[in-house]
Amino acid sequence: MDRRHFIKNTALAGLSMPFIVRRKVSKYTVALIGSGWWGMNILREAIRSGEVQVVALCDVDEAQIKKCDAEVHQLCHDHPKHFKDFRECLQIVKPDIVINATPDHWHALIAIEAMKSGAHLFLEKPIGHTVKEGTAIQETARDTQRICIVDFHRRYSPHNVSGMEFLKSGKVGEIKEVRAFVKYSWGAAQPNPVEEIPAGLDWDFYCGPSGKQAYSHNIHPRGWRQYGAFANGQMGDWAPHWFDQILWWTEEKAPRRIFSTARHPNVQGGRDMPESQIAVYEFESFTCTWEHSLLNARPDEQGEKVGVKFYGTEGTFHMGWQDGWVFYPKDADQIIKQPAQLDQPDSQNIRLVWADFLASIKSGKLPLADIEHGRQATNMALLGMLSARLRRSIEWDEAKDEVVNDSTANELLRREYQGGWDYPM
Repeated sequence: MDRRHFIKNTALAGLSMPFIVRRKVSKYTVALIGSGWWGMNILREAIRSGEVQVVALCDVDEAQIKKCDAEVHQLCHDHPKHFKDFRECLQIVKPDIVINATPDHWHALIAIEAMKSGAHLFLEKPIGHTVKEGTAIQETARDTQRICIVDFHRRYSPHNVSGMEFLKSGKVGEIKEVRAFVKYSWGAAQPNPVEEIPAGLDWDFYCGPSGKQAYSHNIHPRGWRQYGAFANGQMGDWAPHWFDQILWWTEEKAPRRIFSTARHPNVQGGRDMPESQIAVYEFESFTCTWEHSLLNARPDEQGEKVGVKFYGTEGTFHMGWQDGWVFYPKDADQIIKQPAQLDQPDSQNIRLVWADFLASIKSGKLPLADIEHGRQATNMALLGMLSARLRRSIEWDEAKDEVVNDSTANELLRREYQGGWDYPM
């Protein structure tokens, strides 16, 4: 078996065993900013491509850098420099590519600085913590003419691609109702214990533009999504993936009206993002709802507890994750299923996103998961959070990038940065 087929088969099989990649002559220098679990998932696929040299790992937590560095040495012969400050990283190594896998509150500042420094950007979703951050990121990508791809691996997974073809074929009939949902039972929130900041973690830098927060291991390294200082809860985490599937299906770019209601945990010093939430999005030709729960996994409902259901005149189509997609016809007993094909160890298809990223850098053409798609899907989530915060409906004008006749809501499309950091717009 030659090297090319070995790499291809290794990626397709999702092998987690160590491997050494012999790089091609043409290679891109890569810096990973945010070297935790998910950042390593992305970097692993970058290395597997055989077209990169890892020149830098950047993180405010020395423990995460050391763990990431150890795996890099297993996967290839690179010896990346280590940094805590992303600005120093960009200035010294001047990478061709930056992977931004930091918590949400850091996405905008790092993304903009990276593209202005000349790097192409692989950006995690949601692309920002507030709406206007996303606007600034997209404008920077266009101004600098850098490729900015968003890690919407569900645009590339084989069952999502075939499912989208099925939806667009008309076999589901006319669709006027769409429901996106995530139902996982986490249990009720608990107060965080009072803890000292671990050695090697620059917690002040971690908090950055969010301002000083009390440290807890429940926040870092894996729980920060449920804290409003750093993210937007389950809606900010999961909804952009499924909203992107909806926007991929329709020709409409944004909802015109949004209403959401949410129930927050009543626990001092614990997670503060909604435990349950319902949002309604009114488009021109259909209505979309979002629902999540951390309290009940809905054991009475059939099928996977995550995804999007498209309700058509000919039946119901469920675009899922690990269970693939399922079509339930209205007048037939024969259910149609397409199983998922997911790479391991992360059960995603980042490899395919990375391939499109490199192809776009080489051709100059926008990728399938371009920053504009990332901004539109992220906006749906953030506007749902905004409506819940205001406790009333809002009307959105996509062309003007603002809430219609609502100065209070428009002020909340951005937030005041702390710690001496300047908001990007």
